Amino acid sequence: MMARLGIGLLNLLGRLPLPVLRALGAWIGRVLFVVAAPRRRVALRNLELCFPEVPEAQRRAWARESFEVFCQTFLDRGWLWSAPESVVRSRVRLSGALHELEGDTPTIVFAPHFYSMDAGGLALPLHTTREFTSIFATHPNPVLDAWFMAGRQRFGEVRMLNRADGVKPIISCLRKGGLLYLLPDMDYGPGDSVFVPFFAVPDAATIPSLSRFARLGRAKVVALYSRMTPEGYEAVLTPAWEDFPTDDAVADTARMNRELEAAIRTMPAQYYWVHRRFKTRPEGQAPLY
Repeated sequence: MMARLGIGLLNLLGRLPLPVLRALGAWIGRVLFVVAAPRRRVALRNLELCFPEVPEAQRRAWARESFEVFCQTFLDRGWLWSAPESVVRSRVRLSGALHELEGDTPTIVFAPHFYSMDAGGLALPLHTTREFTSIFATHPNPVLDAWFMAGRQRFGEVRMLNRADGVKPIISCLRKGGLLYLLPDMDYGPGDSVFVPFFAVPDAATIPSLSRFARLGRAKVVALYSRMTPEGYEAVLTPAWEDFPTDDAVADTARMNRELEAAIRTMPAQYYWVHRRFKTRPEGQAPLY
């Protein structure tokens, strides 16, 4: 019941003028930065590990802004997932190398965890008729799980694959000329991870799925970097990466992190710093949190 009420409230708030909704989100974010101490510590620690050369005051300002953007983008789901298509189109822009979406070449869209990733996920099916596949993990609350699924599938031909379904349906979709929306930049544990540099951390556990899927699916890789703007969102598509994938999945994964670093530096407060990105350590190394 509480989940249904929360979704209803978000849909109602989504009717507010965008500047009003964003102001509300910023206020909630400032409150959470104070009261959500565990997540605040995680964000501050991540920024300290990644940007040791940046003054502490600047890192703290980024962390505070990160909480604000987190709340603003969460409230924005009220209109992203329920407002008329015309409203979404007027607020969500897709720019960059749009020609990469043409034709039927198997394509992986590297879509890292910027807070605006759900807006970017809607921008693609609004601008292409190609089959669009994404991988998800089931939310433990069935009401919220259904909400997430419906919101992310509301436009275009979108197919959500459960991570537990394995690799075969993913590769099948790619080889048929589809688009795969892939978010492999979090710490998913030691299972399939390799340890490669990420910012100033030399051994960040990272899954090599981007290289693996590109090789198995004979796919090109483009990146989609989504940014919150005062007018809504802008998702920027990059040209296809040259010389990717190679036969070295570890080197490919290190390159993926370098590409992501460059994007984060353009909007450091909009990345998902509340995640314990460095929780998995090489054997014998001390925890970083």
